[in-house]
Amino acid sequence: MVDAVIANWDGHDYQARFFWVHASGLRNPDMAHVVEVSYEADGPKGFDDVVVRYSPGMASRRPFRIEAAHHQVKYHVNQAGRFGYEDLVEPEFIGATKFSILQRLKEAIEKAPPNSTFTLVTTDRIRDDDPLGKLLKTSDKSIDVDKLMVGKTPASEMGKVRKLWREHLGLKDDAALVAIIDAFHIMEGYYSLQDMREHVDLRFQVVGLSAGGNNLEYPLDGAARTLKASQRNVLTREAFEELCLEQGWVRTVQPDDRKNISIRSFSDGPTDYLDATPENTLSLLHLFDIRHLQAGADWQTNVQPAVEGFLDRVKGTDKNIRLHLETHSSIAFLSGALLGFKTNTHVEINQKGRGPTTVWRSDDGKTGPRAEISIINMHEADDIAVVASFSRNALLDVEDYVRDKGITIGRILHVTPNGGPGQKSLVGGEHAADLADQIADAVKAMRPALGSTLHFFIAAPNAFTFFMGQHRDSMGPVTLYEFDFKKAVDGSYHPSFRIA
Repeated sequence: MVDAVIANWDGHDYQARFFWVHASGLRNPDMAHVVEVSYEADGPKGFDDVVVRYSPGMASRRPFRIEAAHHQVKYHVNQAGRFGYEDLVEPEFIGATKFSILQRLKEAIEKAPPNSTFTLVTTDRIRDDDPLGKLLKTSDKSIDVDKLMVGKTPASEMGKVRKLWREHLGLKDDAALVAIIDAFHIMEGYYSLQDMREHVDLRFQVVGLSAGGNNLEYPLDGAARTLKASQRNVLTREAFEELCLEQGWVRTVQPDDRKNISIRSFSDGPTDYLDATPENTLSLLHLFDIRHLQAGADWQTNVQPAVEGFLDRVKGTDKNIRLHLETHSSIAFLSGALLGFKTNTHVEINQKGRGPTTVWRSDDGKTGPRAEISIINMHEADDIAVVASFSRNALLDVEDYVRDKGITIGRILHVTPNGGPGQKSLVGGEHAADLADQIADAVKAMRPALGSTLHFFIAAPNAFTFFMGQHRDSMGPVTLYEFDFKKAVDGSYHPSFRIA
């Protein structure tokens, strides 16, 4: 019974934190199109946990601008939950007794204003072998209706899905089903409860607000419930500002006036838009299937020119930026190379990790010990591999890859943090920048031969990788590599960019 009570509390707190993440947009001058955020709104039922309204509508990959985004937030206390397409017709899946989430979706679409979207946000994950996983678009986690329509007969894989959903909703044909499913998004495997707290803290910090601090009880959880009880749960920009002043959340020292810039090859889901305005966001999601390139896409000819063109514009117009890098490490390195020391652009990095999400900058005063560096002689060859084992020890994987692929590496420069690799091995931005400086000096001391290439294998926070990339001009040609963490291909490294 006690565990059930705690689970119920955690579920409410999770929903509250999701609400505050979106509410922060009401105080962000770059997000003027966020005009209203509701907590447990009056409707439409089933997707009323958090509702966000935009004016003008929010730009998206859809043919229309989204004017209202409706969310159902489903939290479980552990990561054991798995679901598939059949669960979407079961009321029990959303803790109901009568109506399924698809039935709620159909009803919501009938009642909601035009240009609305409907998102299930859940900590549960889709089963690996379920057709539903094949239907989620990487770009925005919407249902790919084109894939849903593959297969002409009810016996085909997608035919079974269509038949079950269509009959469950009492629809006459597949066209009617597509009209409903097309507005549906599923954010599966979403953040943990602690992650959501850190997410709120960061969003509040960016817009000049204080949040919960280092307290056991997180005050914003109760504040959301109080808003509902006092019928103040629909916040406009004016109402949110009044609330912040009333609660004493406004910081006396406001954050620097910086332009938020976002590059994404991964997705956070329904809060992606809060990082930066659409014109200051480069989305590469259409080129990737989770962490791997889509078939036909290429790092050198598709990804690199897109990043270069975007950051060339940024550094030509903005000198003080906050860079959000929800990206592969290679893109973080390339970004550092493009925003190097000679560009006169001062960059701070929005850094996420196992600890609280924070802003890292090279002069933030968060210093730490120097790294441990060893040199491993391999062959009589000029190329050098730089292995940065900060988050995990990558050396064995690199040695296996170099041997299996027959890459001729003369020496390996292996770098580990003082005390060994780990998710919290770097203290902050200045520590990361100092270690990047140390590695650059170590590479220079090795006196690479003219025409040789440095091969970078980096297991580290993106902020460090960005600072490392800022040294590229002094290091000569560089080849970068990405590791197949989820073993979707072969569980090894794959080359990405070559920067000459």
